[in-house]
Formats: sequence, structure tokens, C-alpha cells
Amino acid sequence: MIPEIRVPAHEPLVHLLRDGMVEGVHHGSAVVLAPDGRVLFSAGDVEAAFYPRSAAKPLQATAMARLGVDLSAAGFAVGAASHSGEEIHLAEVLRTLDGAGFTEEDLRTPEDLPFDLVERDAWIASGRTASRLAHNCSGKHAAMLATCRLHDWSTRDYLDPGHPLQRAIAGCVEDLTGQRIPKVAVDGCGAPLFAVSLRGLARAVGKIAAASAGTPESLVAEGIRKHPELVAGTRRDVTALMRAVPGLIAKDGFEAVQVAALPDGTAIAIKIADGGDRARRPVLAAALALCGVEQDVLEPAPGLRVTGALAEHHLAA
Repeated sequence: MIPEIRVPAHEPLVHLLRDGMVEGVHHGSAVVLAPDGRVLFSAGDVEAAFYPRSAAKPLQATAMARLGVDLSAAGFAVGAASHSGEEIHLAEVLRTLDGAGFTEEDLRTPEDLPFDLVERDAWIASGRTASRLAHNCSGKHAAMLATCRLHDWSTRDYLDPGHPLQRAIAGCVEDLTGQRIPKVAVDGCGAPLFAVSLRGLARAVGKIAAASAGTPESLVAEGIRKHPELVAGTRRDVTALMRAVPGLIAKDGFEAVQVAALPDGTAIAIKIADGGDRARRPVLAAALALCGVEQDVLEPAPGLRVTGALAEHHLAA
């Protein structure tokens, strides 16, 4: 199957309320899959092609694990991260680079400041300037360089879609999603960005979460579970959620994309149409509730109410 490139038919998912009246509406699409791949719930357009952005990083990390890259659990976590730029993140990225014989200068990430605003302010106050290491994708790039070193592949062009590494990643994405890639673009970090469908993305993350011990997929899943603070940051909602829900793996992406999966392979994929991140959390909370996660562990989102098909399905569940 090849996801169709079209304008997705999103649905209203979240209402912003002020004193009981709807002030804003966020459209989007969401899907919840059972461990065997059956659709437990869907809203909007879960089959159209879209860009998963950084929510694809667990898939990319799995491809590198399949290629045999030798990383610690923390190395796999930061390899699948959109990190905040805290010192714990920078130190782990440097460990990955050093272990493969590279330095920060070998990274092909754009020069950037830390993603976390607290870290960014401190960075600027101390006189530090933008760097490749501080970019939130530097862990993924460090893992890519380490994989290239293992296979004696060229490193200056490791972001080229025709590079052996990127071809292998594309093949892994197709295997995990069960779909052909309909379009390849360039992500914000310069790496190839493979279009998928929401359903395919959920299927892939569910496979990673439920992988048997000792498999490449399990290396990625266990890295994420053991080090949620490296996957995002100490002040990030994704980290807090993984700490609150035992065994959960979760990854957010720019333009309000979110994936999450429980250890049994039950999986969620979400895309908010307008890219507004404030709608991502309440939709994720409602989807996790459908999966049996207790509501008291889910952070509330004041003023935001999940509506439409997702709310009706939740109430009926």
C-alpha cells in the first residue's frame, strides 16, 4: 500500500472554551490500534500521506539498531530524541560521537540554540552561541555517524537520500509501517523525511513497543523507557507522561504530531491539522484513556475539551 498524497480530511477534535462558550477549534486526525493492528478508534483521515516529523525518530533509531550500531540504552534514547539541549543531553551526544571517533564538527545539524527556553536563556546569558551540538536532533545525527563508521560508509554526505544509511532507514520505515513511502522531503535538521500515514506510523511504533527482548526494536524501546528524560527533557510533557505510565514509549514531533505505545503494542498516532501544540496533549490523554490508562496520571489541559468522535467514543468506552 502507498499512502495517497492529498489534503487530509481532518475533523474537529478539540474545543477551546471560555466561560462555557467555544472560542477556538482545533481539527486533526487520530488513530488507536490494537496490538494485532486492528483499528480500535479513528477520527479524521488516518490513511492520507503526511510528514511525521520527529515522531519518526524511533523508526530511524530502529533502522540503525538493525544495522548493528553499538549504543548504550542512553545512546539509543538520545538517538531517538528531540532533546531540550540540557547538559545531560549534550553529554550523551558527545559520548556517542566520541565512541565512534567523531566530534561535534562532524555533525551536519544546523547550528542552533537549545530547544528548552530555560536552557536557551542560560546559554545566551553565559555568552554561548548557536552550535550543531545544541540542535535538538544532534543525538539522531550522532547515531547516524556511528552507524556509518561501523559500516565504513562516507560521513560527509550521510544525509543524502541516496546514501546507504538513508536507503536502509527508508527500507526499515517501509517494513515497520507496512507501507511504501510516497514522498521524501527534507526535515528541519537536514535529514530525509519520509511521508507515511497515521495508521502506518501507529503500526510501526506499536511493533517497536511490543518487540521481544534482544531484538533491535527492543533496544530502542528499552532505551526510551529507561531514559525518558533524554528523549525530550526534564521540563517536557512527553517525559512526564512516560514517567507516569509504566512501559509507555512516546515521541512528539513538530507540527503537532504525537505517537505513543504501550508495552503490549497498543499504539496511538495523532496529527493536529493547524500544528498547534496545545491541542496535542488533550487528544493524547483521551486516546490513552481509550487504551485503559487511568485518568489521574494524565496531566489536565485547562480550558481544552476533546470533542466530536473521540469524546463520544471515550464516553461510550
